[in-house]
Amino acid sequence: METLEFESISESLRAKILLEALPYIQKFHNKIIVIKYGGAAMKEKELRESFAKDIVLLKYIGIHPVIVHGGGPKINSLLSRLNIKTEFIKGQRYTDEETMEIVEMVLSGSINKEIVSLIQKQGGKAIGLSGKDAQLAIAKPLRLLKEENGVIQEIDLGLVGTIESIDPKILFDLIEKSYIPIIAPVSPDPYGNSLNINADTMAGFIASSLKAEKLILLTDTHGVSKENQVLNRLTPLQVHQLIQENVIVGGMLPKVQCCLMALERGVKRAHIIDGRVAHSILIELFSDKGIGTMIAYDIENNL
Repeated sequence: METLEFESISESLRAKILLEALPYIQKFHNKIIVIKYGGAAMKEKELRESFAKDIVLLKYIGIHPVIVHGGGPKINSLLSRLNIKTEFIKGQRYTDEETMEIVEMVLSGSINKEIVSLIQKQGGKAIGLSGKDAQLAIAKPLRLLKEENGVIQEIDLGLVGTIESIDPKILFDLIEKSYIPIIAPVSPDPYGNSLNINADTMAGFIASSLKAEKLILLTDTHGVSKENQVLNRLTPLQVHQLIQENVIVGGMLPKVQCCLMALERGVKRAHIIDGRVAHSILIELFSDKGIGTMIAYDIENNL
């Protein structure tokens, strides 16, 4: 479908679009919104640029975006070039010491700095960090369980972690100074060892610690769907029902679980939206219909 440029539409329609956005801009002014950035939105040039413009616009109108990013495809590419085998167990990358060095180099190094540069090119003030900076996060090893012949066993994932605690002081300080924090999902354990953290999980814990107005997960899907129909609004109870009905399965399951955790810990609303659509963040935030799935305890109120 051809994209309709703002400059080509009628003046009355332009005014309608801007007026529709007004109550949302007023509601979210001075609020924190945590965005998990990953998937196709990171790969395609047009989508990278539209993402950066969205983030800078949010900052200029008085909203405080905080970005947590992934980087799986780039990690896979570098591991392949170095002939380092990688294995996934229940969706988690088994991470030995050699792999962890690559993960940290890619996430905290190249990708993080690329995003900082991208946003600054559009006029924003961005600063990159990981969970290791200023004691932002402390992690612990992630242990998955499996049942085999009636015996529950622990699955060893190596240096894969989950968040144990967040100290958001550095983020509040950066926000107060008009910076846009860009966070790589690498965090130390209590002994200083680097652990590989799922970016959705990191974003959920960051949003919870900041008591963010919203958590937005950019994905490569239209949102939560049932019978090929996107479910635009869901309560946590409805999400649990969809999980029991095996409607929410596979890669969508950890995403909705991340959203539910964030809501339980004080985030107002969580959104799973299609990062393959240019300016999807603005469409979801500032239009009545939105573009993905919103999960909240109160789904009747647009704001």
